[in-house]
Parts: sequence; structure tokens; C-alpha cells
Amino acid sequence: MHKAMLWDSLAREKVRCRLCAHGCLIKEGGLGLCRVRENKGGELYTRVWGKPVAANPDPIEKKPLFHFQPGTRSFSIATIGCNFQCGFCQNWDISQFLRESGDSIPGGSSGGKVAPPEVIVNQALEYGCSSIAYTYTEPTIYFEYAFDIMKLAVQKGLKNVFVSNGYQSADCLEACRGLLHAANVDLKAFSDDFYKNQCKARLQPVLDTLVRLREQGVWLEVTTLLIPGMNDSDLELNQIAGFLAADLGSSVPWHVSAYNPRYKYVEKGPPATPLSSLERALEAGERAGLKYVYAGNVPGHDSESTYCPGCGQVLVKRRLFSIMENILKDRACPHCGAEIKGVWS
Repeated sequence: MHKAMLWDSLAREKVRCRLCAHGCLIKEGGLGLCRVRENKGGELYTRVWGKPVAANPDPIEKKPLFHFQPGTRSFSIATIGCNFQCGFCQNWDISQFLRESGDSIPGGSSGGKVAPPEVIVNQALEYGCSSIAYTYTEPTIYFEYAFDIMKLAVQKGLKNVFVSNGYQSADCLEACRGLLHAANVDLKAFSDDFYKNQCKARLQPVLDTLVRLREQGVWLEVTTLLIPGMNDSDLELNQIAGFLAADLGSSVPWHVSAYNPRYKYVEKGPPATPLSSLERALEAGERAGLKYVYAGNVPGHDSESTYCPGCGQVLVKRRLFSIMENILKDRACPHCGAEIKGVWS
């Protein structure tokens, strides 16, 4: 195991983890809520350093990030584990593996050997990727591994991307300063009850993370998976859109994605998201003054593309994860000159 970061030693061999907003108090021999951080002899260790269970070159649009290096590939990695327990998780087979299958830790390179940071960075370069994405599960819980990769990636000219539930502590985000270039954060709902009952978490820490990321200059995009009858009321959509516009700015891209029943929701959950819910979210974003709202998981919908908020011209035409056309010129609309916020190269 690898020594963990961001924790405090307490009396009687207990430790306080400071990595995420749960702030777990862990007795000797115990695990944090994420089940990948373990107290051994009064010291905190991570059980997943160097043990990726997924490593793939993905289009950056798959994260989804639409205003960050469009058309490039991002080498995407994950370990098992998560600090949330969402019953609707779309990647539950790896995020909830330890809760479902016991405490054995799979992963690593071929043969189950540790894959050190240089292996990941070299693979990213070999695949011609422009960035490394810490995704699929929650990057916070394998932070030490991500942190070591991020430092090396920057040295090699690569960008770093988090796809996250936004539950990082302020200390964790401070440690990322200068290393993290973009993030897509799931804002799962605008209800603390939803977070408590469906995710075993709270809303406010996610809102705090979003504001901190913006203040640090990290390029930020936000995703909300719309679940019928649970987080897609007009009131809640208006609340989310209003928060984004007021606290993060009108140029933050908001991805409203269609949900399909997975994990615990297959048998007892709501049906798949109807197109009408996505379109109500698009309207809520427009009312709030958001310039870029995208519908996800509905290939061919007009809102997959980026339009100029000034003149309405199609600037970046997309279909699913592919760029069909990009006519941006010097980060601006070539027709009216309106600046289009993003990281375009």
C-alpha cells in the first residue's frame, strides 16, 4: 500500500481523513467510506495507488468537455471505488465494486502489477492524447495516484482533467492548484435530500467545490443526469440553472444528460429520461441566461453543437463525440466577433 495524503493523526491510533467532504474518522484497521483508504497502525494508506482498472484513449467530448481542446483525445483512467453510493450509478461495476464484491483490490498493469505514473503518461503520449482524464469512477478517492501522474503529465506537456462528483475538500483542491486544467463536475440535483438519500452525501460541499474550481481558474463544465420524477422538476431545473449563471457565470457549459436505469434502479427505479425533460432543462438554461446548454445521450439533437450566443451561427458542429465542423477563429465567432469562452487549443 501507498502512504496517503491529507490526513491528521489523532489519539488512540485514529486518523481524520481530509481528502473529501466526508472527513472520515477512521479507527486503526478501519476503512474510510470510499473503502480504498485504510488506517494501519495509526497511519493512513491508499489501497489503489498504481492499480488502474480502466485505461482508454477517449474523445475529450466523452467526458463531456465541449469547450476544452475539442477534437483531441484524453487518456482516461480509473481505479475502483467511490465516496458516493448512488443507486443509479452508470459505472457501478467499478465504482461500487468493493461494496458489492468484498474488499479485494483488483487492478494494475498486465499480471496485476502496479502501473506507476510514468506508464500512464507514456501510454497517453503513445496514443497521441493531449490530456489525461481521471474519470469513470471518482478521482478524489485515488488522489495520490492521480496527483503523481498529474505532476509528470505537466512536465511532459499534457493537461489534466477531472470528471468528478465534486466532493473534494478545500485542501484537496489546493493541492491540485497548477496541476488541474479542466473539470466536469456532476451537479446531481439541487436538493440536499436527494444527495442524502440517493448518494449518501450532501449538496453544499459540491456547490463549494464548483465555486472554488472557478476561482482557481480551472476550466469548468457541469453535468446533470436527469432522472424522471427525482431531479427534473421545473423548480429544480430553474434552481440549478440559476445557481450556475449567478455563481459560475453565464459562459459555464451545462450538460443535461438522459439517464437509463442502471444498478439498483434497473428493477425499482424510474424509466429512462424522456426527451421532453431534456428540452425543459434547455429552456431553463436559456431563461437563466446560460449561453451553452447541451443535451447528452441523445445523438443528433441540435443542442449537441455550439452556437454563437451573439448571432446564432453554428460554430462547432458535433454528433455524439465527434466534431463534424469547427469554424471558430481566434476563440471567436468569425461572423460577429463574439468571444466564445473555452480552451480551444
